[in-house]
Amino acid sequence: MKTDHLLFGAAYYSEYLPYDRVEKDMEMMEKAGMNTIRIAESTWSTIEPKDGIFDFTHLDKMLEAAARHHISVIVGTPTYAIPAWLSKKYPDILALTNNGQNIYGARQNMDITHAGYLFHCERVIRAMMEHIKDVPHIIGFQLDNETKSYGTAGLRVQAMFVDYLKEKYPDINEFNHEFGLDYWSNRINTWEDFPDVRGTINESLAAEFAKFQRLLVTRFLTWQASIVSGYKRPDQFITQNFDYDWTDHSIGYQPEVNQYEAARCMTVAGCDIYHPSQSLLTGEEITFCGNISRSLKKDNYLVLETQAQGNIAWLPYPGQLRLQAYSHIANGSNSVMYWHWHSIHNAIESYWKGILSHDFSENETYREAASIGADWKRIGTHLKNLQKKNRAAILLDNNSLTGLRLFPLKALGNYSYNTVARWLGDALYHLNIEYDMISSAERDFSSYGCLIVPALYSASEDLLTAISDYVKNGGHLITTFRSGFSDEQLKIYADTQPHILQECLGIHYDQYTYPVDVSVTLPDFMAHPSCSGHENAASDAGSSCSDESCTNSSKCLHWMDLVTCDTATPLFFYDHPVWKKYAAATVNQFGKGSALYLSSMFDGALLEKVLVHYFTSLPETLLAHPECHFPLIIREGVNDFGKRVRFYFNYSDEKQTAICKGISGTELLSGRKIMEQETLSLEPWGVVIVEEN
Repeated sequence: MKTDHLLFGAAYYSEYLPYDRVEKDMEMMEKAGMNTIRIAESTWSTIEPKDGIFDFTHLDKMLEAAARHHISVIVGTPTYAIPAWLSKKYPDILALTNNGQNIYGARQNMDITHAGYLFHCERVIRAMMEHIKDVPHIIGFQLDNETKSYGTAGLRVQAMFVDYLKEKYPDINEFNHEFGLDYWSNRINTWEDFPDVRGTINESLAAEFAKFQRLLVTRFLTWQASIVSGYKRPDQFITQNFDYDWTDHSIGYQPEVNQYEAARCMTVAGCDIYHPSQSLLTGEEITFCGNISRSLKKDNYLVLETQAQGNIAWLPYPGQLRLQAYSHIANGSNSVMYWHWHSIHNAIESYWKGILSHDFSENETYREAASIGADWKRIGTHLKNLQKKNRAAILLDNNSLTGLRLFPLKALGNYSYNTVARWLGDALYHLNIEYDMISSAERDFSSYGCLIVPALYSASEDLLTAISDYVKNGGHLITTFRSGFSDEQLKIYADTQPHILQECLGIHYDQYTYPVDVSVTLPDFMAHPSCSGHENAASDAGSSCSDESCTNSSKCLHWMDLVTCDTATPLFFYDHPVWKKYAAATVNQFGKGSALYLSSMFDGALLEKVLVHYFTSLPETLLAHPECHFPLIIREGVNDFGKRVRFYFNYSDEKQTAICKGISGTELLSGRKIMEQETLSLEPWGVVIVEEN
């Protein structure tokens, strides 16, 4: 979705304030150059304090104050945290999950299929939409909040699941065969005998139930969108703040939602991105997660939540808030909105701090945010709606994500799939290779010069054939261990691995293990200066590295395929007395294209060297900036004026320099003219933006 200006602001909840200061807050926002707030999505109990009694006092006050201060509003449907009276009215509205029966208190604790819940959702949405439908400065609506199925698995949900299976498998014998249910006497001879799926030891069945739960999310959001669409104006958008897999921050593709399917009902994709800060700030999460959001509609997206001060460990160093904001925009976002405006004085998120601290005074974070707002008033038209034409794409797959949660890579557990995907994505990022994401539902990859396929554990034969054909027709593939191993139901293919891709990759294997005291060493011809932490001084992608801290060796991590080359060329082997005859990485020429296979996981710095070697061998190199390496990051897009805009980011606490290659123009932040080949200086955590002449 295109916008006429960058959206900049925060989530705002007058309901959470210890005293009335709405007017003062809006005044401070306007002073800081903020132009948008997001309201209402978590305040059902205030909007409907009693069953059927609606009170829009807070909503009206925020809307009226926002209008006075020229602030646009995104309104969220208030359905992701139910009021206490609703749980009393319907005790079974709280979800039954694998962990047992939910009790009231936390958000997102309900069964999203419950008829009573859906009735009251629709009623409060319609009441709110009717009340605000004529407010001119409401620019869009957010459906719910970070929606998932929340693990709902009660009797009604399981009955719905059985109906779903009946439709998919009219012949129950076919169902038993496909899911291998003869194992441990799990066979189901009549649908009426279907057991509680929460107890299954059959990962195929568990994965299918997870897929069904994702379908529930798509249905729920599509249903909400249909309600909101009945009230919204043509100029208003519908979005959702999709989130990501989570450790203590956003790490990768969301396992509980098929975001590609769910986003179809929306005008624009939205997202919530949270990441480490201070000395741990890298920009990796901003890029990886933002690329997912950009791919959902293949268009610009909205960052609806990201951290200001955030949790205690995230308080940004000076300059980092600006660096983060410009990184989002450089990735194709048309907004940066913080969660949230003020720090909360009660409850579980008291120390997830907003722009303002608990005393509501101007602080360093506020002043830095105000500098962003001032910039965007001045140059925002040059940065909005940035278009990207990336030549690399990472293929993402929900089924493989689920499969590797059920059959994990040893210590990685639930994070197996995203760890592999991030391993590849972060290496591309460090090498300043911009990339898209692409859904595994797609079959035409021809617009990309390189397709990266991490750990495609679960794949249909037509997807594997499409990947093979892509290479045969001139594409270049990078894929890893655990790819082409099982079908859509996690049934392991019964021929030599990797299924269908054997000829394309030029390898085969029938054994694998966890690496113990196994390492890899790169041959001399793969040496490259792009080691992690290496200075950005090298001018030749093939030069040797003089930094003694650089290493060409690494332990193997988490998994190793014992690969034998058929037509492929081994790049290097395992360093181990027993496994030394097996290739740890291979490259194969197939048809008009080529394929790189990574049999194991190893240190990210070594992966970067392997990728540089591979990309250098391709007819069309993806190494647009071989002289620059993380922490110096380069992003690029084309703006509404048809001009290239190049961002230089310094993700470090030391000054960096970069040569402005292939572009001359105006440095937007300073207004200074930049000549091609000019040396640019970046302060610690600094930003330089060049718009071409």
